Amino acid sequence: MTVDQSCAAPDQAAPLPASVDLEKETVITGTVTATDGTVVGGAYVRLLDATGEFAAEVVTSPAGQFRFFAAPGTWTLRALSRHGNGDTTVTAVRGITETGVRVG
Repeated sequence: MTVDQSCAAPDQAAPLPASVDLEKETVITGTVTATDGTVVGGAYVRLLDATGEFAAEVVTSPAGQFRFFAAPGTWTLRALSRHGNGDTTVTAVRGITETGVRVG
């Protein structure tokens, strides 16, 4: 049996495509970790705007990595995982903004 992956989220660990212009794009990227420091693969990471409204969701790679393309501004990242949940707030700017979310 073959599974159609056309609607799946992109591989969160894959390098950014060469076509991404970081002078025009805003990318929020990071890693979800448990309180003991281990990475958490398979966590759901939600992107919430400044008012707390849901904007997007991805599943972390096996290495706990996630990535969102967003507008510049203040965002909340909410991670939901088997280790527990966690939030972090980030101010994203053009280019790459790196952060992490701790759960547990």
